[in-house]
Amino acid sequence: MEISISKTSKQINRKDILSVLENNYSIIGPLWISHQMDWENSIYASYKDHDKFLIIIYLIKKTLDFYLKNSVKLNYDQLYLQDSVKIKKFNVIEVAKNNNIPKESARRKIIELEKMGAIKRNKANIIVDRSIHPSVAPMKSLKRTSRFLSLFSNMLVEEKILKYQLSSKHLEKIIKKNYSYIWKFYYEMQISMLLTYKNIFNDLEIFHIYGTCVVNQHLHTKIHSKNGNGLQVDRIKFIESTYSNKNVQGINAMSISDITGIPRATVVRKLNILVEKKYLKVDNKKHYKLTGSFVNRLIPLQSTVLANLANFSTKVFNSAVL
Repeated sequence: MEISISKTSKQINRKDILSVLENNYSIIGPLWISHQMDWENSIYASYKDHDKFLIIIYLIKKTLDFYLKNSVKLNYDQLYLQDSVKIKKFNVIEVAKNNNIPKESARRKIIELEKMGAIKRNKANIIVDRSIHPSVAPMKSLKRTSRFLSLFSNMLVEEKILKYQLSSKHLEKIIKKNYSYIWKFYYEMQISMLLTYKNIFNDLEIFHIYGTCVVNQHLHTKIHSKNGNGLQVDRIKFIESTYSNKNVQGINAMSISDITGIPRATVVRKLNILVEKKYLKVDNKKHYKLTGSFVNRLIPLQSTVLANLANFSTKVFNSAVL
């Protein structure tokens, strides 16, 4: 039975959280990667363009930064009770630079967002209209994240870092209560993740497609490997076993298109790029799976991603147990 708690004898240390993530990656990693791909799928479903969504959450995060800097803490309803969110002013050069988007592309995408009605200019104010795209008020992401953190908290109980497992309902309540504070770190984590992989793939659609192949391979590795019985295996060993697993069933272009929402023709074209770069290989059944050539580049990238996840998780857990 899950028990929500309101007190603990001491605050949770970020280093302890990161250590658990690293050392138990075979269990927690596939859960987190599946979470992230669900989030990516929701992005594409809303905007059909990853960079547009990146611009939106970057602008909202600027406002959340402003709130924190001025010791203002808003709950979920205070921030999203209305259909629009007022954000700080911005300029195109800043948006382009901080999101690794060419200046002219950033300008064009901002104009397109204005034409869609997602961004509105009202005198000196910029308004994000969440009624155009409900994903801007991320209730599904909030629930999904709460479920993941609840499962993670059980692992922290086993490691004697937490006293009791935190229920997903309790965590959802805590995040809503401290929304402007906690979601700032959520967006920081997600923006950093997108930009980290964008620097490698040069295209977030390609990353989305590659990530879907990773999720598929993780799930099959969990089934076929000796570690599939729930034994704790650290990140590097699990990644190596994932990429070297010859029993993995690949995934075809149509399935990737169905999962991501990206048109099949685009998926096929970008799969060909991934095969050409030797990030993926394809068999005679047109099933795609990972190659070992990307492992050495992937491990340090994941270190950054996990460090940000540890930071975000620590903020939530400490808010939950105060």
